[in-house]
Amino acid sequence: MPKLAVLYSRQEIEARVRELAAQITRDFHPEPVVLLGVLKGACIFLSDLARNLELDCSFDFLAVSSYGNSTRSSGEVRLMKDVDCSMEDRNVILVEDILDTGLTLAYLKKLLLAHQPRAFKIVTLLDKPSRRVQPIQADYVGFTIPDHFVVGYGMDHGEQYRNLRDICILSTTE
Repeated sequence: MPKLAVLYSRQEIEARVRELAAQITRDFHPEPVVLLGVLKGACIFLSDLARNLELDCSFDFLAVSSYGNSTRSSGEVRLMKDVDCSMEDRNVILVEDILDTGLTLAYLKKLLLAHQPRAFKIVTLLDKPSRRVQPIQADYVGFTIPDHFVVGYGMDHGEQYRNLRDICILSTTE
């Protein structure tokens, strides 16, 4: 049976999201930005980040798959949904829930830079550098975490736990 232990409380998350939004606002003011969310995990983070930005912003979304129902990445990244709008000459901020192996973000960065944005930055709520296999870093990081499988605040295991308000460590028998 899975066990959950709180890693970051909703209050800690809210405070850190406000800090990230303030930093992004300073870096891009007065320019508008496109928040490009990686579905499904980043949707809650993107929403909270957007509400705290003091910038004009629009949203678009990408969907990729690399986990399936496992707690480990398959190592294969598949694009399930591409952007709907042109990213050319726009300030694009890729919003991700967690930077783990780097395979997904390296893939998406290459894909999105081909769209020739004016600026391209990556914001991730969680960074897990101990698992990195691709040399990629986020421009904005909420929290750096050890090698635990986490759920909540949009992140799931087999489509469960996304609605948890805290970020929790999931312990399983896998």
